[in-house]
Amino acid sequence: MLDIEALLRQSRAIIFDCDGTLIDTLPVYARAWGIGLGSSGTEMPPDWYLSRAGNSEYVLMDQFETYAGVKLDRGEVIRLMRAAFLEGLDQVREIGAVAAIARRHHGRLPMAVASGGSRAIVTASLEATGLTTLFDAVVTIDDVGRSKPEPDLFLEAARRLGVSPSDCLVFEDTREGLEAAHRAGMRAVDVADVLSVNGRA
Repeated sequence: MLDIEALLRQSRAIIFDCDGTLIDTLPVYARAWGIGLGSSGTEMPPDWYLSRAGNSEYVLMDQFETYAGVKLDRGEVIRLMRAAFLEGLDQVREIGAVAAIARRHHGRLPMAVASGGSRAIVTASLEATGLTTLFDAVVTIDDVGRSKPEPDLFLEAARRLGVSPSDCLVFEDTREGLEAAHRAGMRAVDVADVLSVNGRA
């Protein structure tokens, strides 16, 4: 079994994904994407989104165009989706077992958030859950050119923290995110392993 505490002791910095790792945004995102993608005239099945949650905005739209055989007005989809998400901010909740790790190490280790989400949504979600002040840096897809599984988000987070990638520990909930961490030369913890011990609360 993965010894998370040992990995934490061996690390000089911690990097957290946001959606599905620190914060449970899935229900709010599912509704928001349904509204945004629905502007194409084609309904987005909830199961279609749930199997792709965690993908960045443009990757998700690429996949929907292929799935539905439509050409999206991407600016309009993003505008509608983000507005709907922000309207549902009161429904986002921290994932307690992971947020507790961040609180326990605040002031002890440099920490960052590295998310494939937009800055507008990530910062709003962190503020809504009261987690913003725990982190020394927040890196989003708006700051780098490529989404996970490319390593760019994590490498930029390490750069901003002033820590070598090999000294960083990543907490992630998706296959793409875990792969991105490994490509960045970082050790990674699947949030499922944290939740299996501690639960979500």
